[in-house]
Amino acid sequence: EIGIIGCGGRGVYIGGFFQEYTGARIVALHDPFADRLETIQQKLKLSGPRLYRGLEGYRDLVASPLDAVVIESPPYFHPEQAEAAVAAGKHVFLAKPVAVDVSGCLRIREAGRRARGKLSFLVDFQTRAQPAFQEAARRVHAGAIGTLVMGHVYYHTGRLRPQSKPGMPPDEARLRDWVFDKVLSGDIIVEQHIHVLDVANWYTRTHPLRAFGAGGRKARTDVGDCWDHFLVQYWYPDDVKVDFSSNQFLKGFHDMCIRFYGTAGTVDSHYGGYVRITGDNPWPGVEKDDTFREGAITNVKRFVESIRTGNYLNNVEESVESNLTSILGRMAAYQERIVTWDEMMRSGEKLEARLKL
Repeated sequence: EIGIIGCGGRGVYIGGFFQEYTGARIVALHDPFADRLETIQQKLKLSGPRLYRGLEGYRDLVASPLDAVVIESPPYFHPEQAEAAVAAGKHVFLAKPVAVDVSGCLRIREAGRRARGKLSFLVDFQTRAQPAFQEAARRVHAGAIGTLVMGHVYYHTGRLRPQSKPGMPPDEARLRDWVFDKVLSGDIIVEQHIHVLDVANWYTRTHPLRAFGAGGRKARTDVGDCWDHFLVQYWYPDDVKVDFSSNQFLKGFHDMCIRFYGTAGTVDSHYGGYVRITGDNPWPGVEKDDTFREGAITNVKRFVESIRTGNYLNNVEESVESNLTSILGRMAAYQERIVTWDEMMRSGEKLEARLKL
């Protein structure tokens, strides 16, 4: 039996996979907004789930009788909600990113450590669940492209659709449009573009030591305060440099690419596209990887299976590391200067939403 915290589009999407592929029963729902609670019940054809409203309603949900909590709320709320679930002895399936700031990442890391060996705590990174990406990473780690020299990593995509309506109270509009809010989402580099930075860390088996960046808000200025583009230079150990860029306003182009160049070849991988290795040790890979859907389905199935078998899953450490990598790039870009990993960690950065609903 599971409860869902956050009943917007992603909550409906992931909740449907739990129903279709695992046989899990959705017995509880939490969302600040009544219309979303009604919509998810209709779309998933739920019969009489327990309903919890308000920003604090998740506390009653995690205290209620159920096995696992699926957290699909805005990232700003993830640390407190995941902490509460672990404290209540509930397994946690958590959407990425795990947090919007350094403080939140450290809270998630601690919650993950408390859960280890006792509960499953799975962060839903789809690439790491996909056989094509797993094989690409294995070959890179085995030396198929030689010594890593540099990386070309980007997430280029179109804009998202606002969810607020004219005349809504400001805080309600802000919460419904959380993907455009720096504090609630962590900005686009943390909320969405973490996917490709996570794979960069996976291929290099480490995190960057420092970053320099820039970016801004030029093409999408009609909603929220998030930037619409970032350009960041990351320096990884062993002098591996990664050129990262991202945006969320494009028309006519979309691609999510993680490409590394080594002394013996190139790994060229695309979320939702082809994954291959060329050079001295070529590997044809796949022409089209269904990363978004199949990766999520695999994670949902593995999560439920782990609970039923007692072979608990926990990928919190690497998820936090990738989250902090995104935050490092954001800090460097906001300040337009080099920021080191150690400086970021010392900052203890904590964002405050100050919502009143």
